[in-house]
Amino acid sequence: MRRAAAALATLAAAACSSASPTAPIASTAPTAPAAGTGVVARDVFAFEDAGAMIPGLVVEMRYFGSENFVGRRIAGYEAPVCLLTQETIRSLTAVQERLNSLGLGLKVFDCYRPKRAVDYFAAWARRPTDQERKADYYPNVDKSQLFDLGYIAERSGHSRGSTLDVTMVNTRTGAEMDMGSPYDLFDPISWPADTTVSKAAQANRMLLQDTMIKAGFRPLKEEWWHFTLEREPYPQTYFDFVVK
Repeated sequence: MRRAAAALATLAAAACSSASPTAPIASTAPTAPAAGTGVVARDVFAFEDAGAMIPGLVVEMRYFGSENFVGRRIAGYEAPVCLLTQETIRSLTAVQERLNSLGLGLKVFDCYRPKRAVDYFAAWARRPTDQERKADYYPNVDKSQLFDLGYIAERSGHSRGSTLDVTMVNTRTGAEMDMGSPYDLFDPISWPADTTVSKAAQANRMLLQDTMIKAGFRPLKEEWWHFTLEREPYPQTYFDFVVK
């Protein structure tokens, strides 16, 4: 079983909300804790390899390769590994077991995301001419609007280790279920409640969402694939160790 420690020696603990621009970032470099903040020991933040712990989980880490909206591997991804907090893995295992009883299973596209990867996305979004994958991932959106529309942000819940991007697969064939739009398509058609997709896609989206909610996850209204553990263990800490 592969384990990943989420800090080196000490990390700054969180002291403000996830939306705050001053929320602490847990860095791979050892730093002295800021005055008034807690100290997080190395052995506290243990992230696990979900692919090794959840039977049958399909892992396709899109940001480790070039099949993503940027068109190349993203900073911080040195291996195609789905790292998540132990609490998230336990809840995700319950989802997998429920779907398996229906002949379905889970496939993850992204899990823990280092803060440096989020910064990479932000820097990319500010380069107007870098639009290699526009036709595939944001055909109806002007790149200059990615921040305003919420598709790109300075912070991501993925960096807290309890958020993941996921779809369903047929366990017999391995084929992805019809969800109505591709993963990471920046478009209103990707909203879970969108009714322009087929009835089958709507039913698949609702099955995934309902199963995840029952296991303790919170969906995102703009992305059918995005879920965060409601009772995430580190709601105010953004980690930055590499995925390897």
